[in-house]
Amino acid sequence: MLQYVNFDIVFQEIPGEVTLAVNLSNCPNRCKGCHSPHLQENAGEALDENVLSAWLESYGNAITCICFMGGDAEPCEVSRLAGFVRRQKDGSIKTGWYSGKDALPESVSPMNFDYIKLGAYVERLGALDSPSTNQCFYRIEKGEMIDRTDSFHKHKTHENKNIK
Repeated sequence: MLQYVNFDIVFQEIPGEVTLAVNLSNCPNRCKGCHSPHLQENAGEALDENVLSAWLESYGNAITCICFMGGDAEPCEVSRLAGFVRRQKDGSIKTGWYSGKDALPESVSPMNFDYIKLGAYVERLGALDSPSTNQCFYRIEKGEMIDRTDSFHKHKTHENKNIK
């Protein structure tokens, strides 16, 4: 059974989306330097279709995506619940998953997701916004995982100071 510790509406986990990020507990990865070590504990409330339906009803059109943050102890359950979300509201709510695993488990189809982040947090390499990160962020298009990690990197823009 998946359990969530908390959730929040965020704007940077999934570029271009207003995301309800759900922090799942019981993380088995134990990454050194983890920014949420409390999620390694087996704690929180049960996450099921009833909870997701209530959030979808409550937040209505205020969100465009639900992202499961963690859940590596039960990847098939994360995928199943993502599929449930995709079938709600005429498929208008996108789904994402932040996994600390280096590869998508064979038992999980990317078809239940619009976005997937893979990769353990390696402190010396940094998170997704670091150019040296080992983590990859994918957009799922027609069942293919398209690497979009670059969408987290700030691109320098050149200003023309002579424009009036």
